[in-house]
Amino acid sequence: MPVVTLGLNHESAPLAVREQVVLSAETLDSALSALAERPGVREAAVVSTCNRTEIYAVLAPEATPAILLRWLAQQKDLDADWLEPYLYTLEGRDAVVHLLRVAAGLDSLVLGEPQILGQAELAYHSASRAELLGQIVDRLFLHAFSLAKRVRTETAIGAHPVSVAFAAVTLARQIFDRLERRRVLLIGAGEMIELTARHFQEQGMGELVIANRHRERAQALASTCGGRALGLDELEGFLPRADIVVSCTASPEPVLHYEQIRASLRQRRHAPVFMVDLAVPRDIESRVEQLEDVYLYTVDDLRDVIDRNQRSRAAAAEQAETLVHEQADRFMDWVRTLDAVSAIRRFRRHGERQREDALEQARREISAGQPPDQVLEALAHRLTRKLLHLPTLGLREAARSGDPETIRQSRRMLGIDESRDDDE
Repeated sequence: MPVVTLGLNHESAPLAVREQVVLSAETLDSALSALAERPGVREAAVVSTCNRTEIYAVLAPEATPAILLRWLAQQKDLDADWLEPYLYTLEGRDAVVHLLRVAAGLDSLVLGEPQILGQAELAYHSASRAELLGQIVDRLFLHAFSLAKRVRTETAIGAHPVSVAFAAVTLARQIFDRLERRRVLLIGAGEMIELTARHFQEQGMGELVIANRHRERAQALASTCGGRALGLDELEGFLPRADIVVSCTASPEPVLHYEQIRASLRQRRHAPVFMVDLAVPRDIESRVEQLEDVYLYTVDDLRDVIDRNQRSRAAAAEQAETLVHEQADRFMDWVRTLDAVSAIRRFRRHGERQREDALEQARREISAGQPPDQVLEALAHRLTRKLLHLPTLGLREAARSGDPETIRQSRRMLGIDESRDDDE
C-alpha cells in the first residue's frame, strides 16, 4: 500500500488558484470527515496553507488518485477538469520524500521556514480526529516531525531571518528609507502577523498598530511588541494615517476594499502607502493595485526578495536534503517490513498449529500406554517432517524450474551454511 500525494503549491499554481482550494483550520475537520467516507480511502491527512494544499493518503488497491481530486473539487465547488492541470501526483518513496521536504521547510516559498511544521502538525491532529490516521500515514508524519527537528538542530538552515514576513519588512525599508517615522498597521493576530510585528519592532518603526476581529487577541500581541490594538470596526479611522499595511487573516472575503483605500488616500493627500497581502484568500481587494500611490504586494510578488535572501541557506539546505533521504530510506525500510511481519505471523501460526496437532497425538499415545521414549521420538520426527514439508517442496520446485536465485535466497533465510557439506 504505497503512500500517494495529490496537491498543488506555489510552483504549480498561481495565487488566484491556490486561494480557491485552501482549507481553513475551521473547515478542515468536516472536510476530512467527508474524505473518510469515500470508498477506497484507507488513510489520509491534508496539509493546507497559503502556499499549498496537499493530500497524503493510502488508498485501496482498486482506488486511484482521481478519488482525491474529485473530493477536493467537490469540497471547494470547483470543476475537477479545470483544477487538474495545477495538481501533481506522487507515489511511494517520492511521496514520502515530498512530505519530509515540506515539513523541513525545503519545499517552501521561503527556504527553511519554520511555520510549515506547525501546519503539518495541525494536519496530523485533524486527521486523527477524523480517524484517518492509519498505521502508515501516522508513522509517516511522525518521521516528518522527527526529520524537521533534526534539520533545525543539525543544520544552519534557520540561522538567518528569511521569511515572507522578513521579505515584507525588507521591501518596506526599500520604499521608505527610514522606518522610525512611519506608522505600521498589521491586520490579523496569527503567527505570520506576530512574526511581522517582531521584524518591524527590530527595525524601530515609529508606531505599530494591530487590528483584529477579536480585539483582545490584537491587544495580547500588541502588548508584546510595544504597539496598540484596534478592532476591525476601527480600521477606517486609522487607515489614512498608516504608511505601511500588512494583512494576514483567515477571512474568506477581503478585509480592505477598493473604495475604502481610495477614500483613505484622499485624506492622506495621496502620500504613498505600502501594502502587503499575505493572506490566501486575499485580504485586500485585488483592484486596489490600480490605485496610484499604492504599492501592493501579494505573497507571490515577494518571490524575488525571498530568492535573494534564501541564498544564505543554500549550503544548509544541501545538508538537510541528505537528512531527508536518510529518513526516507528508514521509512521505506519500515514499510517493507510490514509485508514481512504479516508473513512471519502466518508462518508462526502454521508452526503453532503443527505443534498443537503433534502434542495432541503424543498425549493420546501416552494415554494408550505407549512407552514415553517411543512417543517422544515419534513426536520429534512428525514435527520436524511437518515443519520442513512446505520449504522442502518450494526448494524442489525451484530446482526443477532452474531457479538458482530462489535456492540461494532460501539457503540464506533458512540459515544454511553453504560452506558446509550437506551430509555434515
